[in-house]
Amino acid sequence: MPKIIAVSKTFPMSEILPLINYGHKHFGENKVQESIKKWTEIKEKNKNIMLHMVGRLQTNKAKYAVGLFDYIHSVDSLKLANKIIDEQIKQSKKIKIFIQVNIGQEIQKSGIHLNDVNKLVEDCRKLNLDIVGLMCLPPLNGPSKNYFSKIKEKNDELKFRELSLGMSNDYVEAIVHKTTFIRIGTKIFGERN
Repeated sequence: MPKIIAVSKTFPMSEILPLINYGHKHFGENKVQESIKKWTEIKEKNKNIMLHMVGRLQTNKAKYAVGLFDYIHSVDSLKLANKIIDEQIKQSKKIKIFIQVNIGQEIQKSGIHLNDVNKLVEDCRKLNLDIVGLMCLPPLNGPSKNYFSKIKEKNDELKFRELSLGMSNDYVEAIVHKTTFIRIGTKIFGERN
């Protein structure tokens, strides 16, 4: 059964606490600054919470991301990978990494081209980064299953144990494709302002 990452971006801690008190462990954010304000204290009190960076990560924020997050789902360049490994060494902390693939080759989205995944994975492994799987955000206008099947195939080829697919609108299809993490925001917290 996949783990659900409750994507709590833009929602105040008052709306997240009931889920924490219920015992939910995996939460996702997409902005480092917002996450630091929201999660630093809560994570110190709740050691079992796993925080996932699901948004684009700029290299200048890597230091803070490594300090706060347990997973980063958006590594898409060797430059960012190098920055993360430098910070992990400085902070004596190892986090789990997903390589983000721009599966629809959309200009407005981050992620590496599918053809370049093997090279980046190889380079990241040389750096001793803990790459656990691939992540993608399929185009909104096409059937997710076509994109999910390509990512699943590549993930299997690379022998990864984790896979980050699916959001509120396509999580059922993600489950069909054996994702291990689903990023759900709207279906849990409601529409964002």
